[in-house]
Amino acid sequence: MSKGWEHWSEQEVNAFQTDFLTWYQQEKRNLPWRYNQDPYRIWISEIMLQQTRVDTVIDYFYRFMEEFPTIQDLADTPEDKLLKVWEGLGYYSRARNLQAAAKQIVTEFGGKFPTTVEQIRSLKGIGPYTAGAISSIAFEIPEPAIDGNVMRVVSRLFCIEADIAKASSRNEFDEAMRRIISQDQPGDFNQAMMDLGSSICTPTNPQCEICPIQKYCQAYRENRQTAFPIKSKKQKPKDVYYIAGIIENKQQEILLQQRAESGLLAKMWLFPLEEVTEVRFNELKNQYDPAAWDLFSSTQVAEDSPDFFTEEAIVWQKKVLGEVKHVFSHLRWHILVFYGRSAAPLTLKGDWVKPAEFPKYVFPKPQQKMLEVFENNLADDKD
Repeated sequence: MSKGWEHWSEQEVNAFQTDFLTWYQQEKRNLPWRYNQDPYRIWISEIMLQQTRVDTVIDYFYRFMEEFPTIQDLADTPEDKLLKVWEGLGYYSRARNLQAAAKQIVTEFGGKFPTTVEQIRSLKGIGPYTAGAISSIAFEIPEPAIDGNVMRVVSRLFCIEADIAKASSRNEFDEAMRRIISQDQPGDFNQAMMDLGSSICTPTNPQCEICPIQKYCQAYRENRQTAFPIKSKKQKPKDVYYIAGIIENKQQEILLQQRAESGLLAKMWLFPLEEVTEVRFNELKNQYDPAAWDLFSSTQVAEDSPDFFTEEAIVWQKKVLGEVKHVFSHLRWHILVFYGRSAAPLTLKGDWVKPAEFPKYVFPKPQQKMLEVFENNLADDKD
């Protein structure tokens, strides 16, 4: 298989770099982590940007840097506070890894961010892409930062037929990037790749007519832009079905349960969940369809309760408050939300919390969605 980058002369590489970096200087996005070359700010931004859109990250980044302006601040903060600041970004292991790496920096590097690729790679939660981004942007080390955007650009640039879904393919993209990356401005080069992939060389309908590297692109010359990158289909998320119970006691407190120490949504707080089959989920959904009932009222509870959380003395309202869906990388949650009142002490463990105290707890996205369903129904009742 021909490797197109091997046939580029030094003159062609230099011309490509000049054209590309000139475009970047003119068109680069104004982002808060680009104001300077502080490796701490760059690190935080790159971790936040994993699996998350830029426009979502910006506000979180400002808030994070205000709460934890230094590596020492991040290392020393209680985990609950860290997760609260991270709340809503998802993939909470990223936040925990950030703190673990901050503690590493304090103990192993005297509190100063490491300056070599090898040292940066040794930090918890940092892989080849993040190490490449930090080392090139903060320290001007010509290390490629290869993510999905970059693979798409490079695959079209050289018509690379390696499957980007396979980890083994990264070596080919790494080789190509090392040939074309600017030795003098590697940080700008990597960021130019990121910007091009997110704004022009997009997965569908690439805007080749305004692309700054159009004349170098093999896929454009061959009119095969949409054939690249080659990516095998990933497995669809598994569907899981739950009943969520918003359970209120006589003191008008709501029961919250904390997830296990490890695993999905570790240590997060949610309303109690009970897993059911898809068949049972749909039966309950149809049986207690809210369209068949009046607007929600916290006084409308049923003596003939639906049959979930059956070991508990709970009087349930005979209506679904709403349905929540949330997709993780490997799971798709479907949740029916019900409201009930405890008629006696429960065996369910957790914290009984006044709704006004909810902001003190770390709620993952599915919980935020369930809470929104509950609050919307309460608002309807007040109307």
